[in-house]
Amino acid sequence: MHLSLRNLALVEEFDYNFIRSALSDYKNPRVKINDLIKKGEIIRVKKGLYVFGSKLSQQPYSKETLANLIYGPSYISLEYALSFYGLIPERVETLTSVTNKKNKLFHTPVGNFSYRYINPLLYSYGVTLHKIDQRHSILIATKEKAVSDMLYFSDRMTDLSDVEKYLFENLRLSKRDISKFKLKEVKKMAMLYGHNVNLFYGLLEKMK
Repeated sequence: MHLSLRNLALVEEFDYNFIRSALSDYKNPRVKINDLIKKGEIIRVKKGLYVFGSKLSQQPYSKETLANLIYGPSYISLEYALSFYGLIPERVETLTSVTNKKNKLFHTPVGNFSYRYINPLLYSYGVTLHKIDQRHSILIATKEKAVSDMLYFSDRMTDLSDVEKYLFENLRLSKRDISKFKLKEVKKMAMLYGHNVNLFYGLLEKMK
């Protein structure tokens, strides 16, 4: 049975509707699902969302895809996005996302996923569908939006020197990387996000 389930799945991540359909020959699919979980053949990430366990997995599951699925609407941003793009040196363990719903933190068997609320008016601009492999595309902030989100959730800054210290000392971003940011994109972010991102726009304009 589990092999037919494996053969039906094109990816490592799947939901309850998929597994229930794959187990439709069983009188009680729920019992079988619990049995598969106990045997480690599938892992329950959260209610209604699963990945294959080590016995059945054919490739690593995508944590980024799971982040989009666990709680939504949401997009990957903040520290994890900065690490994903190679903008900060540290590897980020918690997968950080932004949502237009309330703050949430999920501790799951495959890692921790955090979600921070942002005003819906700021939510959509600068979110891109990024293809990570042949079968996975994820919603993630652009580089410009990820930094803008970081600044948005930070304490109010006084002047450009505060922004410089935060970006280049606290986050350890590279001036070279930041100088390549699209000025037009950051200007749009500044109009939406306000004070801190306005300062960032001023800094970027100065660096160009």
